[in-house]
Amino acid sequence: MSARELAPTSRLVLVTGPSGAGRSTAIRVLEDLGYEAIDNMPLSLLPRLLEGPVPDKPLALGIDVRNRDFSVASLIDVIDEMSGQGDLGAQLLYLDCSTDVLLRRFSETRRRHPLSPAEDADMGIARELDLLVPVRARADMLVDTSEMSPHELRAELERWFATRRAQRLAVSLHSFSYKRGLPRGLDLVLDCRFLRNPYWADHLRDLDGRYEEVARFVAGDAHFGPFRDRVTDLVLFLLPAYQAEGKAYLSIGFGCTGGQHRSVTMAETVSQALAEEGWQVSIRHRELERQPRIETKEPGRFGTDADGQE
Repeated sequence: MSARELAPTSRLVLVTGPSGAGRSTAIRVLEDLGYEAIDNMPLSLLPRLLEGPVPDKPLALGIDVRNRDFSVASLIDVIDEMSGQGDLGAQLLYLDCSTDVLLRRFSETRRRHPLSPAEDADMGIARELDLLVPVRARADMLVDTSEMSPHELRAELERWFATRRAQRLAVSLHSFSYKRGLPRGLDLVLDCRFLRNPYWADHLRDLDGRYEEVARFVAGDAHFGPFRDRVTDLVLFLLPAYQAEGKAYLSIGFGCTGGQHRSVTMAETVSQALAEEGWQVSIRHRELERQPRIETKEPGRFGTDADGQE
């Protein structure tokens, strides 16, 4: 296919992933964000689409196993060809999801899986996940929807794509608990468990790292300031290099024992530092999203130095 006639700001997002992971929702979100959205488009028609008139807005194409001429080899060929066309600005968005959640979603909707119409859904899920392994490995952006509602998926995609015309790499910071494993799709992971733990302070145990008093407690650890500074310097060093290589986003995880205090404080602190340097930053606190909001007090903004003083 040829993209020579496309404007330098033109963009193409291929949206794929296992059935039930939220592809249709993602397509609708991108359409609401101003993309021209086409779902279940045969891959054989893609060259004709791109060789036509210059699009006046970016394209979002939904690709899945139900496409008439779908094959992993064909999709990878398309990805390879488009990745060599820098003026096209093509990206592959892969929506991932755990097997148990996919099985629950199919059970709740009473739908048959497209790869096992006459068998149990778990058979089709296993086949599709195995089939898509090479495609997942080529993803430019991977979003795990296992613990996301449609509303949360919309919010996540809006963070990444609403200002895409700015053409600047976006950064996503995640806090998490090692007890529940690493979130999927992280590029960098940093362990915060060496910092002193607010959990052992009775007056801080039920709060989280977004609260000023918790952040001050964590920052009072002599290791906090050097750790924060080195991490921030490392990320600021890496971001321009990743951007120069054409990377569209970078996901960084901060982990601690419970995912409530130290990792949250670090994610918030580094996020603030990166935002002050002009980078587009989003934050997700995985464990806090699973907890009811504390109603007695709202989290406050914090600003601390290595000695814990405001």
